[in-house]
Amino acid sequence: MQPSVWSSRSPPGGPDATPIAEAIVGGFSQVAAVFGYELKKLSHDPSELLLRAVQPALWLVVFGSVFTEIHAIPTGSLTYLQFLTPGILAQSVLFVAIFYGIASIRERELGIVTKFLVSPTPRIVLVGGRALSASLRGFSQAVIIFLLALALAVPLDFSVLSILGVLLAIVLGAALFSTLSMIIASLVKTQERFLGIGQLMTMPLFFASNAIYPVSIMPRWLQVVSAFNPLTYLVDALRTLMVPGAPSQYPVGVDLAVLAGVAFVLIWIESRLYPRMAQ
Repeated sequence: MQPSVWSSRSPPGGPDATPIAEAIVGGFSQVAAVFGYELKKLSHDPSELLLRAVQPALWLVVFGSVFTEIHAIPTGSLTYLQFLTPGILAQSVLFVAIFYGIASIRERELGIVTKFLVSPTPRIVLVGGRALSASLRGFSQAVIIFLLALALAVPLDFSVLSILGVLLAIVLGAALFSTLSMIIASLVKTQERFLGIGQLMTMPLFFASNAIYPVSIMPRWLQVVSAFNPLTYLVDALRTLMVPGAPSQYPVGVDLAVLAGVAFVLIWIESRLYPRMAQ
């Protein structure tokens, strides 16, 4: 009996539709597994989140309140606390993510990196999952800073679209800076050298951005540096999304596209470097 013409047809998406779909679903499940692993680590030591809340609180309560009173930095129609709050959120994301590579170094010493490398998970999925999981700490910082802003009566935009945009910006910023951190960890391999380089990077990134003062009052050479600083785009996106009527340096779409593009490039680079962690 001849097979039915209908039984011999390929699936609607073509002969390779099912394998492609399975690969996509598998990739998402592997990212979710890495994400869950990071969440489990974080739940075992929640005190880390509380300790990291101290620094942004000091910046907002002390630095922000003082400079609001003395009007030393021109911020247009915004109060200085309004201007500063998104910058401190971006700073918190940076500081939490830039030291993310320490975990990779510790995992190498415990042999966990070797287990990751012998798993069937593609390197780029593994690195991407770890980069995305860094946003968990960024989310916790966002909650703390929004609560501080409420306590200080800082007028912010609490609409659903605004908050969703803030969360997306945090995900992209945390992925970018945590992957940069993992690249450094893959190259230096020791905690001492990593800490030295991490501390060396954080202050230039922070002060060469628009986090605590407008780009317009910077010297010309620093404005050029700021344009190549990814933290500038994270701050600009957060300020536009969080503060009603805040002037933006770039459209939010441009800010998010820059963060996503740089994050993807860094994830690709780290996916090539990650096997060095096991050496």
